[in-house]
Formats: sequence, C-alpha cells, structure tokens
Amino acid sequence: MSTQTSQRKLDMLHGSIWNKIPQFALPVAATAILEQLFNASDVAVVGNFTGADRTLAVAAVGSNSSIISLIVNLFIGIALGTNVVIAHAIGHGDRASVEKAVHTSILASLLGGAAVTVFGELIAAPLLAALQVPEDVFPLALLYLRIYLLGMPVILLYNFESAIFRSVGETKIPLAALAASGVLNVILNLFFVIVLHMTVNGVAIATVISNAVSSLILYRRLRTTSLEIRVEPHKLKIDLSILKRILQIGLPAGIQSAVFSAANIVIQSAINSLGTVVMAASSAAYNIEVFTYDILNSFSQACTTFVGQNFGAGQIKRCRKTLALCLGEGAFILGLAIGAILFWGKPLLSIFNSDPEVVETGYIRLMLIVTAHIFSLLYEVTSGYLRGFGISLVPAALTTLCICGIRIAWIQLVFPQDPTFRTIMTVYPVSLAATALAMFAALLYYRPARRFHIIQKAGSPQ
Repeated sequence: MSTQTSQRKLDMLHGSIWNKIPQFALPVAATAILEQLFNASDVAVVGNFTGADRTLAVAAVGSNSSIISLIVNLFIGIALGTNVVIAHAIGHGDRASVEKAVHTSILASLLGGAAVTVFGELIAAPLLAALQVPEDVFPLALLYLRIYLLGMPVILLYNFESAIFRSVGETKIPLAALAASGVLNVILNLFFVIVLHMTVNGVAIATVISNAVSSLILYRRLRTTSLEIRVEPHKLKIDLSILKRILQIGLPAGIQSAVFSAANIVIQSAINSLGTVVMAASSAAYNIEVFTYDILNSFSQACTTFVGQNFGAGQIKRCRKTLALCLGEGAFILGLAIGAILFWGKPLLSIFNSDPEVVETGYIRLMLIVTAHIFSLLYEVTSGYLRGFGISLVPAALTTLCICGIRIAWIQLVFPQDPTFRTIMTVYPVSLAATALAMFAALLYYRPARRFHIIQKAGSPQ
C-alpha cells in the first residue's frame, strides 16, 4: 500500500478572500522568478566565466530568449486550460472530470513536448537566421537552442503539473520543486563551464537536467498526494472531450501569451541589427524586468483559479470580489518591486555583464519596461478574470491585435525613422497601455456576470 502525502488545499469557496490571494499568488510569483533564474544563471555564468568570448556567449543566450518564450508561453497558456477545467470541476463537485483532466494533461504535455522538440530541431537554424543573429554569435546561439529544445518534454510536463497543483490552490509544492532543481542548475552551470570549460552548451545541458528533476519531483508528489488530483499511471490516457475543453480555454490563452513572444521576435530582430553590445544589454535587462512581470502574472493566475472554482460553485459575488482584490493587492506589491528594480537596476545589470556600455544601455530598457508593467497588471488580471469564466478567445484576440499589431507596425514604421535602442523600447509602454484600455472596454462590454446567469439557467457551469 503506497504512502500518501497528506495535504490541505486552499479553500477558495468559503471565508475571506483577501488573505488567500497572496497565499496563492506569491508562491506562484516566486516559482516563476526561480524559473527565470534558470536562464538568468545561464547568462550570469557565461557572462563571467567564458573569458574573452563572454559578450558573444551572453548575446547567444539572449538571442534565444524570445524563441524560448514563444514556445514555453504557448504551452503555459494551454496549461491554464487545465487549471480552469479542474477548478470548474472542483467547484461543481465533479470528481470524475477532475480525474480525467489530470491524466489527460500529464500525457498531453509529454506528447506535445516531444512534438515541439522534433519540429524545433528542424527549424532552429532557419529561425535564428531569420532573426538576423550576427555571424559571430550564430554558432553559439544555435548550439544553445538545439540542446534546450531536447528538454521540451520535461519542461512542458513541469508546467502542466504545476497547473494541476494550482487548480486546488496548492502553490508551494511547485515552488519547492523548482527551488531544489534551481540549486542544482546553478551548481551544474558552474561545473560545466568552470571545471569542464564548456560554454553555452554547458549551461543549456544544466537547464535541461534541472527541469527534468523538477518535473520528476512533481510527478512523485502527484502519485502520493491525498488530494483529488492524485495520478495513477494505469489511468494515463487522453479523454478527447476533456482535451477539447482544455484546448478551448487554454489554446487562446496560450496564443495570448505567445503573441508577446512572437512580437518580441520581431523586436529582437531590430535589436540584433544594432550590434552585439545592445544585444547583450537587452538580454541582461530582460532577465531583471521579467521579475515584475512574474509578480503581476501571479495575480492573474490567482484571479483565474479563484474565479474558476467560484464560478463552478455558482458564487458570482466572490468572483467579482476576487477581481477587485487581485487588482488592488497586485498593484501594491508590483509598485514595491518596480521601485526596487529602478533603484538597484545598474548594480543588478552589472551582475550579468560589467561592461559600462552594456549597463547603461540595459538600464534604458529597465526604465521604460518595468514602469509600464502597471498596464500589464491591468490587462493580465482582467484576462485572468475572463478566463475564470471560460471566456478565453476575447482576451487572446485583443492581445494579438494590440500587442502584436502595434509592435510590428512600430518596428516597420517608427524604428526606421530613428533607429535607436530607446526607440525600440518605447513600443512597450505604448502597446501595453493600449492593451489595458482595450481589455477594460471588453470587460465592460462582455459582462461575465450576465454570461454566468445565462449558463446557470441552462444548468451547467461549463
């Protein structure tokens, strides 16, 4: 008889909400920040321990950030579909659907990861060439990307496993798993680069191994948990009706996340045209600014999960209250993080690359983007609120139009008139503000409460 791990899920259906949202969101933010530190440690190690080639190595890792984000964010979005479907089923008391969704998600993540690996290896070189990666950076960039792609099955498995845990309000277990593998990642980075004298290939291998460890830890916890999300290997099969519901919610959410990266690939191409120093500066700044995004996104995920469970249980007032609290509490914590990053921005940038020109250029990006993340909070939480009701296509369409459309148009029309790094970076606050305004208008127009009452009369929260 297997030993079960005793756990208590966060009760989202009863009692106060204000104190439970940070309990959910802050571990999610910490997990995302640790996950980003995987890449940040890659940049820091190659930027300090690869000798004369350090700027080339940093640029090589950085030139892949938009590609990797595109792939990973797409599947993280699809994993949100898992989160919502399970949350709805829990709120509605449908344990059979919970079981089917859990096992479908595990198997789908592995199959999806394998498909991404095969397809990615085929297009890796042409994709980097299309991004105008400089000739001196290209071999290292391609090497890093090819190795990273081999780890996609375990990377996607970890993200789907995390979504399963978060659907019941359990956010500390994914954090603990990533913390353990994060320590391993740093150790392996240093070992491969300093001891074995490897370059970007060493940090890429370390990242893949670390992600494999974190996914195995979560799988073990899912096998032994006493919660309704327990995994039984003999039940691992894809339920087509459940998969369809996951994709109906998750695929638009994944597209919404992926369009950021798709638009950023266009921006990265413009950045690459400005030379190696600008590429290195942008890469270093990205590894810092993403922390504020992780914070605001965690409140979006909290909003999705709390609203999802309460929607399933028919408690619409708690859904509205969740939206207000996620916006208010998220703005407070995000404001503290923005202030800290702006104050310590230059010392933080120097951790990745101490070249004064790289630091000054990177700080331009930090100033423009982290302050604009307040707009990101507004539309991400609003999107999360709509997704909690199962409304996923509208946020995805608006994000595609505003983010992707504005950024591509900016690079094509504005950047050629003033081809500087500051001109490129200005598109971020412009596009984020436009998206926040559009999402708020959608919320007023769509009125999820009305949709809720219509569905409730039909007798199903799905």
